[in-house]
This record gives sequence, structure tokens and C-alpha cells, in this order.
Amino acid sequence: MVTTEWERAVTGRGLYEREGLTARAEQALDALREGFRSGGTDLGSLLLYSGEAGLGKTSMLAELRRSVAAGDVACTLLTARGGEQQRNVPFHVVRQLLQPALAKLSEAQRRDLFESWYDIAAPALGLTAPSAGMQSDPQGVRDALDWVMARLAVRQNPLVLIVDDLHWADLESLSWLAAFASRVPGLPLLAALAFRPDEMPPEGDPLLAADVASGGLLKLQTLGPDAVAALVREEFGEDADELFCHQCWSITGGVPYDLVTLFGKLRDRQLKAVDENVPALLELVAAGRGPAVAKRLEKFGPDTYRFAYAAAVLDNEIDPAVAARVAGLTPAAAKVALELLRDERILTSGRAGLLEFVHPTVGTAVYQSMLSQGMRTAMHGKAAQEIIDGGLGMAAASRHLLETYPDDDAEVVQQLRQAAREHLAVGAPEAARRCLERALQEPPPETERADVLFELGCSTLLTAPSITINHLQAALSTVPGLNPEHRELATLRLGQALTHSNQCVEAAEVTGAEVDRTPPGPGRVRLLAAHFMWRAFIREESDAFDRFQRLADLSESLTGDDAGSRAVRVLRAWDLTLRGEPSAQAMTFAESAFEGNRLAEGIGWTNTTWGFEIPGLLGLSYVYNDRLDLALELFNEAASEYEVSGWSGGHLVFANFLQGLVLFRWGRLEEAENFLRLTLRKSDRLGRGTPLQWDIVGVLCDTLLARGRVQDAVDLAEEYSFGPPYPPVMVLPDAPTLYGRLLLAQGRTEQAAEHLTEVGAQLDARGWHNTVWAPWIGSLAQAVAAEDPDRARALAAEGLERARRVGTNSAIGMALRWCAAVAEPQDAVELLRQSVEHLGQSPTAYEYALALVDQGTALRRIGRPREALEALGQGVEIAAQCGADGLLARGRVELVAAGASPHRLRSVATRVLNQQEHRAAGFASQGLSTREIAAEMKIGESAVGKLLASAYRKVGAGPEGLAAALGLEPPDLPDVSGTTEE
Repeated sequence: MVTTEWERAVTGRGLYEREGLTARAEQALDALREGFRSGGTDLGSLLLYSGEAGLGKTSMLAELRRSVAAGDVACTLLTARGGEQQRNVPFHVVRQLLQPALAKLSEAQRRDLFESWYDIAAPALGLTAPSAGMQSDPQGVRDALDWVMARLAVRQNPLVLIVDDLHWADLESLSWLAAFASRVPGLPLLAALAFRPDEMPPEGDPLLAADVASGGLLKLQTLGPDAVAALVREEFGEDADELFCHQCWSITGGVPYDLVTLFGKLRDRQLKAVDENVPALLELVAAGRGPAVAKRLEKFGPDTYRFAYAAAVLDNEIDPAVAARVAGLTPAAAKVALELLRDERILTSGRAGLLEFVHPTVGTAVYQSMLSQGMRTAMHGKAAQEIIDGGLGMAAASRHLLETYPDDDAEVVQQLRQAAREHLAVGAPEAARRCLERALQEPPPETERADVLFELGCSTLLTAPSITINHLQAALSTVPGLNPEHRELATLRLGQALTHSNQCVEAAEVTGAEVDRTPPGPGRVRLLAAHFMWRAFIREESDAFDRFQRLADLSESLTGDDAGSRAVRVLRAWDLTLRGEPSAQAMTFAESAFEGNRLAEGIGWTNTTWGFEIPGLLGLSYVYNDRLDLALELFNEAASEYEVSGWSGGHLVFANFLQGLVLFRWGRLEEAENFLRLTLRKSDRLGRGTPLQWDIVGVLCDTLLARGRVQDAVDLAEEYSFGPPYPPVMVLPDAPTLYGRLLLAQGRTEQAAEHLTEVGAQLDARGWHNTVWAPWIGSLAQAVAAEDPDRARALAAEGLERARRVGTNSAIGMALRWCAAVAEPQDAVELLRQSVEHLGQSPTAYEYALALVDQGTALRRIGRPREALEALGQGVEIAAQCGADGLLARGRVELVAAGASPHRLRSVATRVLNQQEHRAAGFASQGLSTREIAAEMKIGESAVGKLLASAYRKVGAGPEGLAAALGLEPPDLPDVSGTTEE
């Protein structure tokens, strides 16, 4: 971004009536410099200059640039400018910002700066060519740009980032800036962005909302008559007539750009600021505005206006030689035309010998003045060819190709398809979609139409499943159709898009129909696997038992080790798991997914044939069969692969959700809650109400219930509408079961019993008997126990029978605890002993702690306090380690009721604190303040507060009782009993 002629004219004078805006920018810049000098944090500021065309936004940014250059602390200045004709160029603004700074670094230095994000960010920034066939996740690219910008800010001088004409920024850059704005306050970075409010696209709304909340929105107004009079007298002398000054304000409306243009015209005609020249003002102002400028071009001859039109097509950063060729002019004729356009203040010099319009409104007017659509499209066509001939690639040429007339040109179709591939490779699916939609208008040859529709559908797979569905359906129905390989892939991807849009039934139907028309072979097996997979996700399946048997028959018939056969066996493992069949049988089928110690080729996390569903179902089979170690290893691998590949959208969110699920099942509840809350925030970027978000909300609600925070769980469910009506797809954990448990936890027992009875009937009809994934039967037993104890015991016994069929220790231990909850006291003790025995051999720490506390409570109630103390002590300790606050509180109450000595309570309290908590609590028990503890531990005061809050919660005492709870002597406090006020 360079200083234009009109900017120089304005900034050479004072910025009248802009003192407040200038001061705001100076304060932000001073705070950045001073904070950076003193090593502070949270230095960033965001300034948005909002105003209509000509109000001086560019001048404000120029003033900021001047202040940056004049400061005593060096800042790294990054500048860019949106272009009206370049909004279809992906990452155009981002590249302007970062390329100059990155060009100063060697490739090794850039790789060090980018770290693992290099292969993702470098193609988007135009630093390297993308790999062949690469399709970057847009969210991954945005995350990579976040990383690069943050690293630049913290590794070098503080950053000042300036973007002018933000309303014309390309979609990709604007979306990134809107998301990155929330990170600005935590970085040594000042971002100043200028835009026209009425032209800001919806993608900029989050940016505006964030800035309004922070008070950084700076609205520019027109100048008042006094400011205009001062400008006139500064320009033409203190003796300028009053009426002349007032008319300058009245005619221009106080718009700074119009004033500067008017002053230039007055100087050209050597007119003085006297009353007799007032009649000339209106004509001069009109002549300087965009429409009049464009009209004047007609008087300059064809060479001049063709050069101006070519410049308007190229937009800003105009290469004079390229403009001459696009205009069809000889170098000599182009030189004459250029000089005339300079003299008329239409074009001016930019950086590195390039040209630009003196103001964006002039460029817009010139472009719009091309009344002949044929001339406009012809020039765009020539511009595209210039870019192609210059070896800059189809993606760069595509913005011009989009503006040409459809002309049944097969070569243009190929160029647009290639441009779409290049856009996808850098994470710009919207740009790819525009190219492919334009290719359809050309139109393509009939033999290629289905392929273009297929590519169009695939381009939006990661970002817009509904659009993908329409195009892939069209591709599959087009005659002549796709080749067999593309047809299979189109069907599989259509199934994915339908499922991710809550249309599992349709996904199963589509793949089933394709199976019927596909001859035997690996392709048919892959389609069968997809068909069974989508069928498995349907919650209300009418012929579930028939599907179960057909899947069993298919898995037995496939003896090969190809990807399709392995996928079928993974589906069989998950089907057995959901149906509550023996765990050993399910795990045998799960083992076939591996080759050596890794997932077999063709069913990995980044495989484009299956998506993440097959390895995801494999990991879930481990989760619900007590192999949390294998599940976590698998899910960590998924997250790592997605991060390396830059798949930071739905894929990484899914992997993070699975990691959170394992943490919950493992009993690491505090860790699970933090992890799932972060994942939930990420899922909001994908849109509300997606099947994946239901999964996340469900497990987070389950975690909150386990932590004893019922109201938090209820509030979360209400916030995300987690309840009837349920999505037609399976949710982890089962959504209706969890909703019934929420009702029960709130004390709405009758409603819970009615709801869970209905849920159980539906799941039984579906053949899903897994008591861990959907523990409806144990919750129903508890709900009806008071009114119908016989039914409650029958339900619990049925749950135990189902759990024994599965055979895992966690399933059996949980079911035994349900039986104990509704049994007679003497019977309950034995049932809980068995429950503790089984759960002690499982990885589910929270369930183990729950059984121990229940066991201790039951022992106390039948008069066996010594044994109760042992179980309760162990249960409380594990509950604290899990972060199960509610269970911890209940266990402590039971310990007291069982007669635990203060020493015993202190011993338990001491053991449940982790090392950091114990150290912080020890300092606090000595009377140290939070600030003093922070200094001793070399951590922040807020971190100390969190540690102490956790310690108070775990030991069950506040500051005054902390020393006693830890078995320490209380601090010696000064005796103030005898003091009096003076």
C-alpha cells in the first residue's frame, strides 16, 4: 500500500476535525511501544475506521504510518489494500500483508518461523506451489495464518497491521481477519482496518461485532464549515473570502476527497478564493468526481480511454506494460496515454514502477463507464491470457476468466477446472466453486459435464454439505455419466455429505442403490461397507435385525485383507458392541483393522474414500469394551494426522471430541470438561445443531453430571437444545437416555421414568443392548424404585444379565451397582463388593470411586463402620483425583458419619491434592498472601487462585481450616484483641 497523490495532499495539511481519531490511534501505538519496551503482555489494539468514500479513511491510515515511522521503538509495518476487481483472488490481501516481510527471510528461516504449518500456510501465501492433488481445509489454513502472524509479532518488533478498503478484501482474507481479531489483544500488535460500512460483506460481521464491544470503532464524519474554511485559507491564503469558503463546504458536503480534488482544479485554472469565482465551484467539483472523470475520458481519444479501461480491469498495482498489451496499444501510444492520464489526475505512480488510480472511486467509475459489455469481457480475456502467458497460473487468471462471456470454449472449461484445483489446494473452496460454476455456463462438452459437477460437489465437501449433495446427485444422474472410479467416489462422498446433514436414511439408500448396479469386486465391497455404515447410524431402523444378519454374513464371507474387507469387519465390531454381544468377539473383528501396529492402508484417518467414520467406529469399539488405552492412542493419532494435514475443521473437532470421550470414560473428569468445552467452542464454527455437536454436548453433559454439577449440565443442554426432538442419527452417548438421566438428576422422577421406558422400548426394538453406551435400564430402575421396587429390581437384574453377556468389567461393575441401589441393605453390600471387585479391574476410575463410596455407605448403614471407613477413604481419594466434586462431598459426609477421626480426614485430604495444589495450600496455611505465594511458586496470581480453589474444594475447608485439614500448625497471628482505635 503506497501513498497516493490525494493522500499526500491531505496529510501535508492538518487533519481537521480528526484530532480525536488521531489521538486514539496515537494512544494505541504508544501503549504498544511502551508495553513492548517493558516486556508486558496483552498489548494489542484493534482500530476500525468506518466511513463512506472520500471521508479520509486512507488519510487516517497514512497518518498512522507516519507515526509508526517516527517512533522511538521500531515496529514491523504490514500493509495491504482491498481491490474492487480483486475480490475473487483468494488470499490477495493476506499475501500483500505478509509476502514483503517473509521475502526478507531465507526458506530455512521461514520454515523455522512456520514450524509444522509450513506446508499448509506457504501455498496460501504464494511462497510455494501446492502439492499435486492437495486439498487444504480452509480452517486449517486460517489456523496456520494465525500461527504465522502470532510468531511474527512475538519474535520480531511489535507489529502494526494496516488494511485499507477492507470491504473489498477477498473472502478468504476477510474471513481470516474476522477470526484473528479476537487474538489481537493478546499480542504485541496494532491492527488498523478501514472500510465503507454499507459495502462490508457478511463475512466481516464478526469483526465489527468484536470491535464495537471493545470500543475501537472509529466513525469518520464529513468536515464542518469551519474546518473547510481553515483548509481553504491554508491553501489559498488568509484573505480567502468568507462566501467562497462557505460555498466550498456547501458544494462538497465537507467530503475531504472532493475538497482536495477541487483545490487541484482551482490551482490548475489559477483561480483565486474570491466571491466572483463561486459560480465555477460547482462545475469544478462535478468534474473531479468519478462519473465526470469517466465521461472526460471520451474526449481524450481511443488510445487514452482504452488504456484507462485496461487499468480499471487490472485494478490496483497496475503494470503499465501489461495494461498496454491488454488495451492493444503500442508502447509509444501507451506512453502518451499514460502521461495524459497522469496530468488529468486519474492515474498516479505506485510502488516499484506500478500504477494505481488516484482514488478507488475513480477506478470504480472508469470500470463502470465501459458501456460495452463486449469491450469489458474482451479486456478481461486479454488480461487472463497475459497472466497465463506470464506463467502465473490459472488461479491468478481465473478472476478475469470469470468475467468473460460463455462461448462454448472447451479450453476455457479446462482452464477453469485447473484454476479450481489450484484454489482447493490453497484452502479456497469458494473460489473453486465460482470457477466450476462458470465452467458449467461455458458449457463443457457433454462428455465432461458429469465430471465438472463431480468436481463442483467435491469442492464444497468440507464447507457446505448441502451444496455438495445437490451437485453430486446431479453428477450421478447426468448422461453420459462418470467413469466407474469417479462414480463410486461420488457415491461415497454423497453418503458422507448426507450423513453430516442429518440425512442418514438417504445416505443408506443412495449407497444401497449403487450397490445394486455395481458388479462384484472391491468397488462393490466398499459400497456395501458404506451402506452398512450409514445404516448403523440410523437410530430408528425398521429392519435392524435383518441388517445385522446380512452384515454378519458379509463379514464371514470376506477373507481378504483389502480396505473394503477390513472396513466391513470394523463395522461388525461396532455392531456387536452396540448390540451388547460378547466383548471378546467384537475385539477379534477390531484387530483386523491393523497391519502391524498401524491402521491398515485404505482405512486411515485421512483416507478420502471413507472419511473418519471407519477408524472412528474402531476407536469407539475400544471405548465401550474397556480398551481405553488403545482408543486414546488411536484418537491421539487422528488429532496428530489432522493437525499435520491442516484439517482444522470438522475432522480435528471430531478427533478432539473422541479424545474428550476417552478422558470422561477414564474418569479424568476435570481434564475432560476443559477439553470438551474447548472442542465445543471449535464446533460452533461449524454451525449449531450438527450431529457432531450433539455428541460433544452429550458427553460434556455426562461429564458435568459425574462432577456433581447438575444445573450446569441442564443449562448446557438447554443452551444447545439438547432434548426432544432428537436427530435421526445415533449420538454418543445415546441422547434420549442422557436426557432421561438429566430429568432424573433434577428430581423429575415421574417424567424420567416415563421417558426412559419409551427409550428402552425403542433401543430394544433396534437391538441395541449396550448398557454402557445407553445405561437407560439402570436409570429407569432408580426412577421407579420408590413406587415399584419389584420392577426396579427386575430392570436392574436384566441390566446385569446384559452386562454379563458383554463381559467387560466396567459393564458388569456398573450393573452390579444398579442392582445394589434397589436391593435390600444386606444384599446391597454383597452386590457392591462384587461391583468394586469388577470396577477395580477396569480403567473407569470414576465408576470405581462411585462404587467404593456406595459400598462404604452401605457398610456404614448395616453397622460395619470399620470396613466402611476403608472403602469411603479410598473412594474419596479417587473421586478427588477424578474431579468428581459431588461424589467427593458425599463421601466426606459419609466418612464423618462413619466416625472418621480428624487425623483420618486430614490424611485423606492431603493425599487427594496434587503436588502443585499441596504446595500452594501449604503456603496459604502459613498465612502467605496470594501475591506472596505467586512469587514463591513463580506463577501468576490467577493460577494461585485456581490452585487454592481446587484445594479448598478437595479438602472441604476454607482458608481458616486449611492448616488443620492438612495436619499443620496454624500460623501465629498477631494479637489484636487489646488494640483500640485512636
